[in-house]
Amino acid sequence: MSAAGSITVRGSGPGPGSGLGPRGGQLSFRLRGWQAACLPLLALSWLLPASGVGLYLRLAFATMVVLLPGAALARTLRAPGVAGLLAWTCASLFVALAVMFAVHGSLWLALGLHLGIGAAALPFGAGEAERPRARAAGLVLALGIVFGMLLWKVAGTIDGDALFHLARVRKLDAFGALALRTVDEFRDGGLHPGYAFPLWHGLLALVAKVAAVDPASVVQHEASILAPLAFAVAYEAGVAVFRTAAAGLAALLGQLAITGLAAGHGGQYASLALPGTASRQLLVPAAIALFFLALREPGWRLYAAIAAVTVGTSFAHPTYALFLLVPLTGFVVVRALLARGEDLRAGAAGLAAMVIPWVGVMLWLLPIIRSTVSHDPSAVEKQRALARYAGQIDISSLTSYHLAPALLGRTGSVAVLALVGIPLAALAARRRWAALVLGGSLAVLALMLVPPLFTHFSDVVSLSQSRRAAGFLPFAFAFAGALLVASKLLGKTVLPLALVGGILVQRAWPGNFGYSFGHGGGPALVTWIGALGGAAALVVALVLRRNVVRPSGPLVAAAAALFVLPVAIHGFAHWSPLGGEGTDALPPALVQALRHTVPKGDVVWSEPQTSYAIAAYAPVYIAVAPPGHVADTKANHPYDRYQDAARFRQTGDLAIPRAYGARWLLTDAKRKQRTFPLVAVYRDSRYVLYRLPAA
Repeated sequence: MSAAGSITVRGSGPGPGSGLGPRGGQLSFRLRGWQAACLPLLALSWLLPASGVGLYLRLAFATMVVLLPGAALARTLRAPGVAGLLAWTCASLFVALAVMFAVHGSLWLALGLHLGIGAAALPFGAGEAERPRARAAGLVLALGIVFGMLLWKVAGTIDGDALFHLARVRKLDAFGALALRTVDEFRDGGLHPGYAFPLWHGLLALVAKVAAVDPASVVQHEASILAPLAFAVAYEAGVAVFRTAAAGLAALLGQLAITGLAAGHGGQYASLALPGTASRQLLVPAAIALFFLALREPGWRLYAAIAAVTVGTSFAHPTYALFLLVPLTGFVVVRALLARGEDLRAGAAGLAAMVIPWVGVMLWLLPIIRSTVSHDPSAVEKQRALARYAGQIDISSLTSYHLAPALLGRTGSVAVLALVGIPLAALAARRRWAALVLGGSLAVLALMLVPPLFTHFSDVVSLSQSRRAAGFLPFAFAFAGALLVASKLLGKTVLPLALVGGILVQRAWPGNFGYSFGHGGGPALVTWIGALGGAAALVVALVLRRNVVRPSGPLVAAAAALFVLPVAIHGFAHWSPLGGEGTDALPPALVQALRHTVPKGDVVWSEPQTSYAIAAYAPVYIAVAPPGHVADTKANHPYDRYQDAARFRQTGDLAIPRAYGARWLLTDAKRKQRTFPLVAVYRDSRYVLYRLPAA
């Protein structure tokens, strides 16, 4: 996003749409420069090959074009910064895609509507005076651009969940008369409850269309383009919560360490293009930034922006909007207790701006959710889920279990310090950030560690999702808050202590990022320090009701950088593509045959793992896929399909694929050596693609 224009920090007093007020660190990305430049730059980028630097520029300028309507709406409605840009981009995309699906149009219609919404908003854009540039904000954008370029190297082969999402993006890009069911993997299946309305998939498909590149290139490399936005919005959230640029940088560094560095291989940032990660790293911080802005400057414009970003989050990953409500509700309650009702009305309004659109989305999704096996699970389904997440759950019985305490500190040294630092927030009890750290952390910890709460919560959202709510503990803010207090108490002594402490904690608890939880996470003790110590600290804060220390100053950013330095060294020492889960890449010649010989929308039968790749690389439907990558609904019945695939592997009975409407059969010699008396339209040493006539 090198053409994203300058970043300014507003230093004047608060006013309509002015953002964070007079205390410094107020962030506003000036968007008009890149709005004027991105279209001609996109046209020039089309002259470059769709690889290497040419691909990077195509994706960058195409992404800017897709963000243009959001920028115009954000300026008109005075929603500041990247948070406002993302919120109104989601809203515009939702309207454009909804109309497209309603009339069964193509993606070109959605693009036209999306750009038309932005064009309609341009004449009403509010004027904005020039502001002095902020060094911290400029540093954030520069770091994001550099980090995004480094992510290019760790973008390995598309594998795992990325294939699932690529299949949906490809169908949006390739098909003409689009409906919600069009993007499913099975022609005879049903909607996925988490992606029933493919909002983020639509954004990726529009980027592919505008950049004139294959959707696979977008899924593989769009993370490099989105990284500066992720940095910027994380910084905005930090500034909104702490009201200082230095603390905003500390929060950004904490988030970067947890998310992008501790795991190595680019961490979650490498998958920033995927809906779940984008929702967590882009839309959730945007919602936090807008929520805290609305506390200081309540008004319908900011509440509308909160609602808009909640719509985006709810469609990109429905449970994440609910998970965000947990710490924010804890904040509002604790803030009201500590500050004698201050922010209660504005906080309740902000929560309402999130709850109302989320409930609307959930009501629309309810029939699909009810059809899933994990909703209101049976005893057998509970046993299966608990066995699947063995080690992550402490089980007393099928009706009483909770998250393993060590799981909360598994993301490494910053998470460990954040948990230990939760009680320190009591020393700044009158600060909003302290209420977020205490109230938000205790709300999440209670939900995760108290068996009745966690058990019922898991019954509602599924165990697969409920354990993810632990990640919504405000780790980055607790990390920055602890260093704020330490820097005030210790002065410059905090700097060497932060470096030494960072080295020692990184060596002791570097984190565990594997799917199966074992050794290497944080100690359970730090979770209990955060929970019990935080509860005791809240009692102390309620008694004192004042700031024992008044943390401020730039030391916190330097201390955060020194503590994170060992994590960064570890992360960049393991800067390579992460190995996939074993899905073999299809040969280019086979992909061409699937795209040009098989008509769009036909059903191709193959082995589950091979089918999973087929759907990603060709605009066709499949009949079977690995059950772990399919919504377990009555319409999909993934395990029945998997059993049928096993029967076909044993018998070769062509009636099985024909029963699913398959007109093509792709055999994979690696998984089963078998030939059929059918016409082969493609053949290599491993794969054979047959035309499968009706019986």
